Amino acid sequence: MDHDHRLPTGPRPPRWRGLRRSWSGGRRPSPWRLATTAVVLVSGGLFVVSAQSSGGTDLRSGRYSDLSALAGSEAQRAEGLQERVAGLQTQVQELSDRVDDADVRRIRRQAAALESSAGLTERRGPGVVVTLSDAPDEIIDATTGDKNLLVVHQQDIQAVVNAMWAGGARAVVIQGQRVVTTTGIKCEGSSVMLGGVPYPQPYVIEAVGDVGDLTSAISDDSYLKVYREQADDPRIDVGWELDVEDSLAAPAYDGLLDLSYATPVEEGPRSDTQAERD
Repeated sequence: MDHDHRLPTGPRPPRWRGLRRSWSGGRRPSPWRLATTAVVLVSGGLFVVSAQSSGGTDLRSGRYSDLSALAGSEAQRAEGLQERVAGLQTQVQELSDRVDDADVRRIRRQAAALESSAGLTERRGPGVVVTLSDAPDEIIDATTGDKNLLVVHQQDIQAVVNAMWAGGARAVVIQGQRVVTTTGIKCEGSSVMLGGVPYPQPYVIEAVGDVGDLTSAISDDSYLKVYREQADDPRIDVGWELDVEDSLAAPAYDGLLDLSYATPVEEGPRSDTQAERD
């Protein structure tokens, strides 16, 4: 593997901390309760904004019944934008091919040599598929323990991806999207954001590579051992499935390639007011 695509795991998530908690003890204050007041206040603000934005028109036709529908709609919208980006990139490539310049040809050859390791070409071969999912609704509704243990977190997905890279994966795909160096994963409500696009569970993670090495790396990962133990615990029952495939296709990454960086603001002459504040 030419590049280290491992994702940052950050602080240890609730899945680790939950091992030290007793499911037979008294019920502790839930983060869901603490968030209720904030949700009510934010909802009130959204009602005001919606009323002002509607201008007297009915907004109900565009309303979503649940977050899964919203995540699916946003994913479709992102897919349309990605197709547009791919079309524009094709046009750029066609225009570049028409330029008969030695420097341009040299740069194109250099770029072509890096496309594979950058995830810009399709990869095919044997591999493994890991599927993660939340606990069944009836368990989530009935539990008196930590509900954070009953849902899939970004750290769970990151742990699977990192184990796959450690096992020599040639390509990794999440929800049909190729994972590259700039891929970001974060929790957003009841869905997970992948590259800024929300995806509902279940989360399907595929890796192309040597099946033996991949399964060994996943089996040996200490974090995923905890996850699988909780998947086997009927009180938690988060979803875990590992399948071996003879043939997988990892599509080429077709998202944006340009990165934007923040730049420091140039300090100009200081005003009298700024001097007084200092």
